[in-house]
Amino acid sequence: MTDFSAKNPPPFRTEFSQKIRRPGDASMTEFLSGLARFRRGPWEMLASCLIALGVVMLMQPFVLWAFTWSFLVTLTGTVMFIITSHFPN
Repeated sequence: MTDFSAKNPPPFRTEFSQKIRRPGDASMTEFLSGLARFRRGPWEMLASCLIALGVVMLMQPFVLWAFTWSFLVTLTGTVMFIITSHFPN
């Protein structure tokens, strides 16, 4: 029988805990390098932010130019999301 104490943890536990990513672990440099390497995650996040920005621009009643450009921003984000969903992970 093997002793799995704190000094000698089981191998799968150590390997598994090293792969867990907690919220807030990613830094801005990792995000930018993901954009530069055409990885799916950062590009989908950027496309989702564009879609959300377009919807906010559409629903605000204060600035006419934002309302005018809202459809184009939302459309750009949607097309961008469709294209980036084919990028590698």
